[in-house]
Amino acid sequence: MAYHSYSSLNRAQLTFEYLHTNSTTHEFLFGALAELVDNSRDANATRIDIYTENRPELRGGYMLCFLDDGTGMDPNEATHVIQFGKSSKRSSESSQIGQYGNGLKSGSMRIGKDFILFTKKENTLSCLFLSRTFHEEEGLDEVIVPLPTWDLTTKQPLTSDPEKYAIETELIYKYSPFKNQQQLMEQFAKIDSSSGTLVIIYNLKLMDTREPELDVESDHQDILMAATPVEGVKPEKRSFRAYAAVLYIDPRMRIFIQGHKVRTKRLSCCLYKPRSYKYSSTRFKTRAEQEVKKAEHLAKIAEEKAREAESKRLALEAKTGDDLSKESRVMNHQRNQALKEPKELSFIFGVNIEHRDLDGMFVYNCSRLIKMYEKTGPQLEGGMACGGVVGVVDVPYLVLEPTHNKQDFADAKEYRHLLKSMGEHLAQYWKDTNIAQKGIVKFWDEFGYLSANWSSPPSPEQRYKRRRAMEIPLTIQCDKCLKWRTLPFQMDAVDKRYPDSWMCLMNPDSSQDRCDAPEQKQNLPCGVLKKDKQSAEDKQKEITDKIRAQQEKLEALQKTGTIKSSADVKRLPLDVSMRPSAQGSAQVRLLSGLRSGTPPLRAPLIYASSQDPASKTPPVRPHHKTPPTPAKASPTKPAANQRKRIIVQEDSEEEEEEEEEEEEAESDEESEEERPQNKKSKMAAALVQRGKAVAKLLPPKRSKANTLKSGSGSGEQRLMLCVPADKGMQVEVRVNMEWFTGKVVAVEVNKKSVRWKVKFDYVPRSTPKDRWVFKGGEDVRLMRPASPVSQTPDTQQEAEKGPARMEPDTTQPGTSREVTGSMVSMMRTMLRYFFPPDFRIPKDDVNGMTAEELVAFPLKEYFQQYELGLQSLCNSYQSRADAKAKAVEEKSSNAETKLKEADEKLQKLRANIVSLLQKVQEVKSGIDEL
Repeated sequence: MAYHSYSSLNRAQLTFEYLHTNSTTHEFLFGALAELVDNSRDANATRIDIYTENRPELRGGYMLCFLDDGTGMDPNEATHVIQFGKSSKRSSESSQIGQYGNGLKSGSMRIGKDFILFTKKENTLSCLFLSRTFHEEEGLDEVIVPLPTWDLTTKQPLTSDPEKYAIETELIYKYSPFKNQQQLMEQFAKIDSSSGTLVIIYNLKLMDTREPELDVESDHQDILMAATPVEGVKPEKRSFRAYAAVLYIDPRMRIFIQGHKVRTKRLSCCLYKPRSYKYSSTRFKTRAEQEVKKAEHLAKIAEEKAREAESKRLALEAKTGDDLSKESRVMNHQRNQALKEPKELSFIFGVNIEHRDLDGMFVYNCSRLIKMYEKTGPQLEGGMACGGVVGVVDVPYLVLEPTHNKQDFADAKEYRHLLKSMGEHLAQYWKDTNIAQKGIVKFWDEFGYLSANWSSPPSPEQRYKRRRAMEIPLTIQCDKCLKWRTLPFQMDAVDKRYPDSWMCLMNPDSSQDRCDAPEQKQNLPCGVLKKDKQSAEDKQKEITDKIRAQQEKLEALQKTGTIKSSADVKRLPLDVSMRPSAQGSAQVRLLSGLRSGTPPLRAPLIYASSQDPASKTPPVRPHHKTPPTPAKASPTKPAANQRKRIIVQEDSEEEEEEEEEEEEAESDEESEEERPQNKKSKMAAALVQRGKAVAKLLPPKRSKANTLKSGSGSGEQRLMLCVPADKGMQVEVRVNMEWFTGKVVAVEVNKKSVRWKVKFDYVPRSTPKDRWVFKGGEDVRLMRPASPVSQTPDTQQEAEKGPARMEPDTTQPGTSREVTGSMVSMMRTMLRYFFPPDFRIPKDDVNGMTAEELVAFPLKEYFQQYELGLQSLCNSYQSRADAKAKAVEEKSSNAETKLKEADEKLQKLRANIVSLLQKVQEVKSGIDEL
């Protein structure tokens, strides 16, 4: 279809607001400045000057200028600047940084509201003017960019439309700092080379303090980030000079800031004991796949153009179509080959002995810095391992694509994989250097790091300066040929300041004292990543163990069935296996029912049945720790053959409900207890009856009187006494606002209530010596019994004859001194048990610490180091688990299938458990309704 048929259709337009939106991608302001430096580098500039000119009449008080000696632009190329997304540099094999055609617009608009560009190429001068101030004051919504041009020799305008030229220059004179053609020509004159470009940004953005974001007053040789402290901030985050020094992995362009040359760095030449590691991986396929799709798309478009050209018999279009088609096919073939071939990268590691706190990974893309000081591997674990080590890698565009602001990578997943791989090689480098084996502290002491504070600078003593200078020879760039030269070590050159215009002829090395001498390559020793390889038998054993563990989980879960009716609820305790403990008791654990809208109970119900009534084994406790309640007592049974049951349940809701269901449950238990049965049948019957009680007691309903507080916010523990007779129990009764202790001598039980007759140990004469009280009322509370579990018949008879004094509780500390001693002992035990390795206080010193010394113990530092150790341990386990999982995936598909089937069974069983719990809740709800 011919192009003219689309003339009536709507077009997408770039609105004025996009200029601001586009600039917001640069959160890091130095990144916006670097965009303009990148353009100069891609234009093959050998020098760029970044400077400011004071202009008090402009917002911010100055203009920011970028002047280079690059190839410049002719009028046609300058038009590409105002086309967003248009770039002639876009190529996956290109070493140029710009790929999106957006850096100049987004970077300049982030720094200020307006910019004007002057460029010179061959015999033409071009001026491009992009001003947000102009658009705001004129009320324009579409982007208008004046672009007048002149002849280099005659300074006459090059235009076929004088009216257009007049409008363009009038707008520039009105809204730019330059008010006539003479001032414009003065800016062109600053480009003293045969070609080049000058970009001037003005009306700078301000902070809330009405000051510019860039500080050019504090240091007249630098551009600083305003309102940024020196302490705790990386120099590249505060100083543009420091950032520009490491902006490129192999700098070939001189950078001057405020007239002073930036001492650019090749990071690999600034490190102690540098070592290179080759890394090859076929994992990085995302970029290659994208390039393949682009090539296929271009080939398709080219073929369509070729067919159209052939049908119209237009030779020019046909020729263009053939060329494009052929070029696209070649590109498509190259992308497919690149997709199959593994990507090889070079990781370079070395120790930064000049500033050990400036460590981490520097990740470049096409020689341009993208990420800096990235921690990985052992550096994430804390401690001194790999501290001070700097890693450098240059990633080609085909492997990882940077984001538009060039501060991150578009594919976060593959970037994380890259960092993980660098972490593995970093650990290998640390082993290869043998620093840890020789002693890390001793190593840093040799270079002048005498302070325990990691961020403290090294000692300025001359002997330490010489020691560092001897290990890292000075590498400097020639100001003429731009080649890098390594100077031989000279004792008198340790503190020497080299001039900005250093030349090869100033080199003391006679073999490198001329510009035509070839540049020496840095010969780095190559390291190899050594991975621990598992044998086939070990891998098979590991797989077998995993399968066995999954099968054991399945078998354990299969013992639980789904509740489908109330009959299943009655049989539930009999379906649960009973494991006798060392004291001869058995435990039956039931899952507590899920409540709608509330989390499940944190403590399961526990039913304890003692086989030996005379034993002194305490009742079975829940698996969680229960706060002590010294003022309460467990129930005791008068008959030796009767069973004791204690239900301890943790709950945080429904405290003010009625007691009717509790009393019905207790009466059911009384009738069941009174039936004469042998031991085995009584156990089975008791479990069946308990299943009935579970349906009635979930969730339990208790009054406040029977509630034992266990601390704010953690729920409450309720002590439910499910025993038919309570005679002989010690209680406290409130009479006339006073509490008196006594012993229960009689019990009355009916369907409505339970009453105790209490005989007091001592009461005033005006008060009767015995009194009937309501069980569970607010005027009675339990006491700890004299015996831990039960009373013999003899002691029960003595209790009925008369009052008896309560024996002291020997399980609790009797005095404050005993309490202090117990707490000190517990503190020592806790510290020794969780003692982290390499703590500054020896572990053996804890045994001899006094109570006062334990109070002053640095617990915060203690737990921080303990948590770091745990984190390191978890990370090591995680890395091993990842490696093992990878081996399992690669070597045994059959085992993976079995594991998947086991996991599906586990999921089904979990669903059955949830269904079981829901059925229990439904049964409970039905009972509540009845």
